[in-house]
Amino acid sequence: MFDITKLTWTREPLSYTVADGRIEVMTRPHTDLWQRTYYHFRNDNAPVLQMRTAEKYFSFVVKTEFESQKRFDQCGVVLYLDSENWLKGSIEYENGEFQHLGSVVTNHGYSDWATTEIDAAVKSMWYRLSRREDDFCIECSRDGIRFSQMRICHMWDAVGEISFGVYACSPEDSSFRAVFTGMEITDCKWQAHDGQQPDAS
Repeated sequence: MFDITKLTWTREPLSYTVADGRIEVMTRPHTDLWQRTYYHFRNDNAPVLQMRTAEKYFSFVVKTEFESQKRFDQCGVVLYLDSENWLKGSIEYENGEFQHLGSVVTNHGYSDWATTEIDAAVKSMWYRLSRREDDFCIECSRDGIRFSQMRICHMWDAVGEISFGVYACSPEDSSFRAVFTGMEITDCKWQAHDGQQPDAS
């Protein structure tokens, strides 16, 4: 069973409630997580609610529901080690037609961003973050049952104890409500890979 009392804030949102397996957040304007790449600017002020673990193999599942309505409004799953080493998976609102379902991986102070466009009407998404030592997999699901891979990555500084959880932020002049439920920690659902066999000579 997921122990919600083990979660602690790294920066608090505008307002929040945490009780009975449910987290509700109101985002603070001009908050974000991003480091250097392409845009050159650096943002490290998004509210992050996490727990710590030294477990090397596990999966964390969470359902997000959100009322985002301005560009870049976002909420999702996060693994935040420090300002220059973290990863996140979320939906970022773009406009009335589409939004970006994607992930950002930041190693040693440089972020990348991988996305796909989805309909702006989507206002709920499940995420599953899995750890295999210092490698990670982020998946998403519309129903919490069938998950699809978003990203596999390596985190150079994710050695030993790490922090993971949820986040919500509004990079522009905006504030919206995000709700997190269905949180669960399980055995690692990201199965081991034996690797591709070498080509026959």
